[in-house]
This record gives sequence, C-alpha cells and structure tokens, in this order.
Amino acid sequence: MRDITQGLRSVLFAPNSSELVMEMLSPLQPYDLAQLLLELEPREQVQFIEVLPLEAAVEVLEYLDPEVQYRLLHHADEQRAKDLLQILPSDTTVDLLLAIHPNQAAVLRGWLPEEYGKLIDNLMTFPENTAGSLATVDYVAARSHWTVEQTMAHIRKIGGRVELITYVYVLNPRGQLVDVISIKEMILASPETKLSELVAKTPISVRADSDQEEAARLLSQYDFLAIPVVDADNRLVGIISVDDLVDVIHDEATEDIQKLGGSEPLPEAYLKTPVRTIFRKRVWWLLLLFLAQGITGSIMQKYADILAQVIALSFFIPLLIDAGGNAGSQTVATLVRALALGEITVEDRWKVLRKEVTTGLLLGAVIGTAAFVRTKLMGISGNLSYVVSLSAFSIVTWASTVAALLPMLLHKLKVDPAIVSGPVITTLVDAIGIFGYFTIARLLLGIG
Repeated sequence: MRDITQGLRSVLFAPNSSELVMEMLSPLQPYDLAQLLLELEPREQVQFIEVLPLEAAVEVLEYLDPEVQYRLLHHADEQRAKDLLQILPSDTTVDLLLAIHPNQAAVLRGWLPEEYGKLIDNLMTFPENTAGSLATVDYVAARSHWTVEQTMAHIRKIGGRVELITYVYVLNPRGQLVDVISIKEMILASPETKLSELVAKTPISVRADSDQEEAARLLSQYDFLAIPVVDADNRLVGIISVDDLVDVIHDEATEDIQKLGGSEPLPEAYLKTPVRTIFRKRVWWLLLLFLAQGITGSIMQKYADILAQVIALSFFIPLLIDAGGNAGSQTVATLVRALALGEITVEDRWKVLRKEVTTGLLLGAVIGTAAFVRTKLMGISGNLSYVVSLSAFSIVTWASTVAALLPMLLHKLKVDPAIVSGPVITTLVDAIGIFGYFTIARLLLGIG
C-alpha cells in the first residue's frame, strides 16, 4: 500500500491526473481506495476525491467516517461537492447530517433538491438504532397498474440513482406498500403483464420504529437482499439493504460480547476510544461486582470455625466456584444469543428451564465424579471426598438453573440480559455455592 500511495502522490496534481489515477488504481475496490485516501495528507485527499470519476468518488465516501466525509465535501469545489452529495446514498447522507454540527448540516442540506431534501428530513426523525434510521429512499417504486414493460423502462430511467435493483416495491396511490416483486419475476413475465397480475404475496416489512435487530432478524429469516420499512399506516418509508444489516449484526454481536464481560459497549472502535471512556464504561460495573463479591467473603468468615477444623476444605473452594461460574457462563451465553436471534421468547421459559436443569444434572454428575477422582488422587480419604463431589454436583446444577432463569427474567423486565447476566450469575454462584459447600461439609463431616 505504501508504494501505491507514493505513486499516487506523484500523479495527483499532474495536468492529466484523472486518467493517470484511474489507470493506476483501476484494479482496486472502493474499500481499498478509501483506505488509500486515509494514507494521504488532507490536501491530497481533497484532490483525490476531485479527480476520481463521480460514481467512484461516491463509493469511496461511503466507507469514510462522517467527519472525514464532511471535511472532503467542505474543501472540495462546491459544484463537485453538490454533485457528490446529491448521488450519495440517502442513508449515508442521513448519517452524515446527524453526525456533524447543525450549522454544517444546514449548509449541506441546502445543496439538496427540495423534494429529495424532504425525504432526507423524514429519515432524520427516526431514533438511532431503529429500522427507520437505517432506511434509504434509493429504491424502485411502481404502481400496480403498470405493465412489466413500463416498469422496466422506469428502472432504466432511474436505475443509476438506485442503491439496489433487485426488487420493485409496488405502492398504491397513498404510498402504501402493496407488494414486492423481484426482478427475476418481471424478466420471466410477458412485457404486457400488469404488476397486479403477477403472483402476489403478503409483503414482509418492518415498522420504522422497530429495533434494528428486528429488521436484521427478518432479513436473515427470509433470506432477502433488502427489506421494506413502513410507517404505522403501512406507507413505504424506505428499504434496508443486506449490506447495512450485516453491519448491524456485527455491531450488535460486538455489544453483546462486551456486555457479557460485565462492561458497557464502547461507542467507537477500540483503538479510537480514549482511555477515559474505556475506564468509565468498566469502572462502575467492576466496583459493583467487587462489592457484591464481599458476600462470598462474609460467608467464608461465618464458617471460619469449620475451615479451622478441616483445613483441607479450603483446597477445593477455587475449584468449586470456578466450575459453577463456568457452567453458568456457558448457559447464559447460549440463552442471551438465542433471545437476541428470536430463537426463544419469555413464553418458552419453562421449556428452557426443563432443558437446562436436565443438562445441569448431567453436567453436575460428570463434574462431581471428576471432583471425587481428584480428591482421591490428592490422597483425601473419608467423607471429605463425598463432600467435594456432592458440592460440585450441586453447584453446577444450581448454576445451570439460575443461568436459565435470569436472562428470561431480565428480558421480560425490558433489561438487556447481556449486560448483567454473566457478572450477576458469577456472584450468585459464588455466594450460594460456598454456602452450600460448607452446609454439606457440616452435615457429612459432623462438624459445626
């Protein structure tokens, strides 16, 4: 990449720079061009965007952060900047206008044609992380009385401005979604066929105020390349294409992973996030968990007399609480993801509980047996082996049960189970596990 960057710098400001740049960079994809642009100095970046063909420049802009997009548009030739903005995908334009200062956004908004600007204004009203906030108005719409030939002529006329030419969205005079017809269906139909005569299906759509995860779930469930977004009156707001929802799935999975670790998700990529932000996202949960873990210490203090009588009991405390924590983490990770994907709902709680309790009993039996063998290999004799084995069985079963219930309960209470399930389960398993361990020891060893 460094060699290409140096070569690009040598021709950027040449008299015939556009031809030289395209000859040099024609094998590269838009993403690669965007990464190449970021290697240049600010003045060179502006020149790069100006010498690229308009369509190629727009594709490069789509891969850049809004702040970089604005800077390039602001410093480029004004007519060139207007041309770029007017063919930039509408969802990218919305993200740009929402990310920059309102005064800066007002200037760019003034460059848009009035009708198109009203559509952009409407998209900007939807809250972040909703389906409406991801929608684009760059789609093909048609009327049900149009013929296939009329519709294909319409596509040829506007196709250059459309992000995805895969489906035709059939609307009634009120702008309500009537049907979604694939280009394949139209190609196979007679040119004189009216759209209303094609096989109609109940169109699958997502409400604009729905969470973006719902849009991702529907799109993956039905294997669509795009999904229409409608308002409360079923009027078409826009569409969300699969490439936008891939980013959503990636971001949501990243958030869940960070939450399962007991930390709030980072607002930006890791290397772009300041240390103070990472600290703020982690410290409160870490402090809360630290204080909660004090319960375990209090329980151990209460049973100090038992530990004094049978020192060997202390050898197995880390082993037991780790086994319980691991079992709980396995269960909660599985269920949190299943809830996110819509594979289970709160109504399935008893099915989930039965499945996880049964699994916990089987796992507990295996871990309990392994614990018994472990004590024998250490030379432990008498009832202590049974104490450790029975405790391991009980703790793993308990952890699986709690981990089955807690995510479902939090989901019902409209609390994201990912952010609290893992840490809370670890704390509960530690505290109750230690209490159960000493209780079993007292009963089987006859001490107290």
